[in-house]
Amino acid sequence: MEAFRRIQTGKKGDIHMVAFKDSKILDDAVLDAIRQEITTLIGKASGPDVLLDFANVEFMSSAMLGLLGQLHRKISGGHGRLKMCGIRPEIMQVFKLTSLDKLFSIHKDAPAALATFT
Repeated sequence: MEAFRRIQTGKKGDIHMVAFKDSKILDDAVLDAIRQEITTLIGKASGPDVLLDFANVEFMSSAMLGLLGQLHRKISGGHGRLKMCGIRPEIMQVFKLTSLDKLFSIHKDAPAALATFT
């Protein structure tokens, strides 16, 4: 297990679990670090299944939405699945406004999301 500054990682079977440590993902430096850490994590797996847990995240920039889109393309391009959980109602509102709630598989919490990988 690698130590990351911006994300906390774990595995449940073949599923990579990623929890964000920051409550605010707003500036480019934080975003770049997250991008780098997730790329390092999933770069080693072919077609990884990934669960992103947003339980700690209170605010995130629109640039983060762009990063999520890139991750989705990369993971599904490798025949993996990307799912999300723990998204606060105010952030979920942004997902709905941008129709990202239709693109992403979003679940209430980690147990609910993990159950859908089977």
